[in-house]
Amino acid sequence: MAPALIETPQDSTAEKIYVKDQRQDGYKEAFAQGPKTTNYDNELKGVGKHPPASYPLYLPVWDNEKDIGGKYPPLEPFEAYEHGKDADPSFKNLLKGATSVEDVTANIGAEVKGVQLSQLDKAGKDELALFVAQKKVVAFRDQDFANLPIQEAQDFAEYFGPSHIHPASGAPKGFPKVHLVHRSAADTTAKDYFEERTNSITWHSDVTYEKQPPGTTFLYILDSPAAGGDTCFVNQAEAYRRLSPEFQKRLHGLKAVHSGHEQANNALSRGSIVRRDPVANTHPVVRTHPATGEKALFVNQQFVRRIAGYKKEESDYLLKFLYDHIAYSQDIQARVKWAPGTVIVWDNRVTAHTAILDWQDGQRRHLARLTPQAEPPYETPFEESSN
Repeated sequence: MAPALIETPQDSTAEKIYVKDQRQDGYKEAFAQGPKTTNYDNELKGVGKHPPASYPLYLPVWDNEKDIGGKYPPLEPFEAYEHGKDADPSFKNLLKGATSVEDVTANIGAEVKGVQLSQLDKAGKDELALFVAQKKVVAFRDQDFANLPIQEAQDFAEYFGPSHIHPASGAPKGFPKVHLVHRSAADTTAKDYFEERTNSITWHSDVTYEKQPPGTTFLYILDSPAAGGDTCFVNQAEAYRRLSPEFQKRLHGLKAVHSGHEQANNALSRGSIVRRDPVANTHPVVRTHPATGEKALFVNQQFVRRIAGYKKEESDYLLKFLYDHIAYSQDIQARVKWAPGTVIVWDNRVTAHTAILDWQDGQRRHLARLTPQAEPPYETPFEESSN
């Protein structure tokens, strides 16, 4: 049964709070990308010991406003449908051909071999949504996603919701709904990053500043460094469960302001683009998953600016505790390694993640993300656990 809903409207004061409190100290971008950081000659022809990019059709372009006829309009609200609610919990359609299904840890993550995602029927896709919601993140090995026509890969993902168009990232030419993570061969700008920062960890859920942030999300590898470049995930539902009942109760009813302004300003400062005017929205600090009924923390240092209604010092104090709780809880985290043909699927509603800038400087790292949007975050009444 779907959980009962507490009404959590989008707070019309979110933009006013942003204007009043324009702090960028929480935003940290380890993978700054833009037209100036992409060397197309190196990518198309190769350079030194680095071969050409394996998937040139996936090289990023940054179409400016003139190219696209002006900025994109604001995202339109839509009625989201959670396919995980229709799933057979035995996963007989999803896993019938699996040769291996192994947990990454007892608390988060799984690795699956022998299942070809692109061949799933409706029942299999429904089960995929539930399986990922339960496991939080799943690495599917030996997939053909990268070799599909880009439109076909995009169509697969859009079964789970309309694709988000990232306001500032590079995208394949003609496919603005595909978000690219790309660092060119012979790019040695990582050393510049570490001149200002001590680490590259940026725990976040994707584009939470949107009114309807993503749910089931897909990321697939195109080119990877010889070693490193893994992605870490944390179970935000387990992070919530680890809190005492009294602390959980106190978090219910609180809302946080999520802002995309800092990301947009960062893009402009490095000569990149902003396809759509940035927004800020408020979401509950504790959200409920529509298929599992699980409650999860829904805050992240990248996009959350403050607790709505709290004074700055009060908000900073509470958020620091939650951020530290998430970051230090390695027993509810999983580090997922990339391999050729890997597609990682995770549920952005109940996880946070971070890339790790730990590979040899100058090696290419190239991935594509398909980002279906989901329902507006909502919370359900507090219930003390029986455990």
